[in-house]
Amino acid sequence: MLGGAPGGYVESMRRRATRSADADGLLAELAAHVRDERVLAAIAAVPRDRFVPASLRDRAWANTSLPIAAGQTISQPVVVARMCELLELTGTETVLDVGTGSGYHAAVLAQLAARVVSIERHEELAEAARASLAAAGVRTVELHVGDGTLGRPEAAPFDAINVAAASRHGIPVALEEQLAPGGRLVIPAGGPGGQRLVLARRVGAELLLEHYDRVRFVPLVGG
Repeated sequence: MLGGAPGGYVESMRRRATRSADADGLLAELAAHVRDERVLAAIAAVPRDRFVPASLRDRAWANTSLPIAAGQTISQPVVVARMCELLELTGTETVLDVGTGSGYHAAVLAQLAARVVSIERHEELAEAARASLAAAGVRTVELHVGDGTLGRPEAAPFDAINVAAASRHGIPVALEEQLAPGGRLVIPAGGPGGQRLVLARRVGAELLLEHYDRVRFVPLVGG
């Protein structure tokens, strides 16, 4: 014990210092694209290495998407940050997160809102995300397995909705119906060769659409 403890402590501190340096580098890169200081602080607060496969943890703080199970990906940090920024969260909202994936996006949203309801259609991903969220100390995400295009009617209306998969057919009707008055919804829209982030704002009975960054997401699958 006496011979092994100092070495283990030094290695642990080295890993923490490396992660801190990597996180600082990522934040410096994101600051060129994201103005919302709360979003940058949320990215800094979430340990992205908890949400990537063990074999890829040396790339966890790179500004790139990475593969996870079930043919899905953990999104590029700049895209996560931009989607969160477009939702204009203040900390009081209930947010619906469609497409939990690794759980990373939900964890960042949890730093920015009061409550996050997240839906994942792949049970194996949901279980892994649940473990990762717990390991990261995230307690305000409610994770469900199901069809995210149907939303979560029993928890609606939502002040904000985040969709982490690309729709080729517009915003699912159920999500439109579950968006609260004044609410914001962000979704990648378009085919594989031409997706953009679309922000929808609920203004009275209408949804006003704004188009933003070019992105590339896996397809949105559901009823």
